[in-house]
Amino acid sequence: MVKTIDTQTLIAHVKQALEDKKAENVVALDLTGVSDSLDYFVIATGTSQPHLQALERAVREKLQEEEGIRAHKVEGPSPRWILLDYGPVLVHLMSAEAREYYDLEGFWADAKRL
Repeated sequence: MVKTIDTQTLIAHVKQALEDKKAENVVALDLTGVSDSLDYFVIATGTSQPHLQALERAVREKLQEEEGIRAHKVEGPSPRWILLDYGPVLVHLMSAEAREYYDLEGFWADAKRL
């Protein structure tokens, strides 16, 4: 059985998992008003590759254990960026250098912050 939860609850669970593992600068962006194909991003910084991996595990475990939800797809892990696809919510776990270089918040500056 696939369980569904509303997007705001999903984002809240992701943010809580990241904050519990001491992710830095956790930001959620509502892209629905500025993109035809994307809904929401949650972006967070990890301080090292092991920290990025711990953040990934924390998000995946929290959503699986508490809501029975699995990521549709996972890109990475890499030393700089891990992407978790939860349908309407894409979770970007990035090193500080990758986050500064790709500047997703700057690129999507018109998006509403949640």
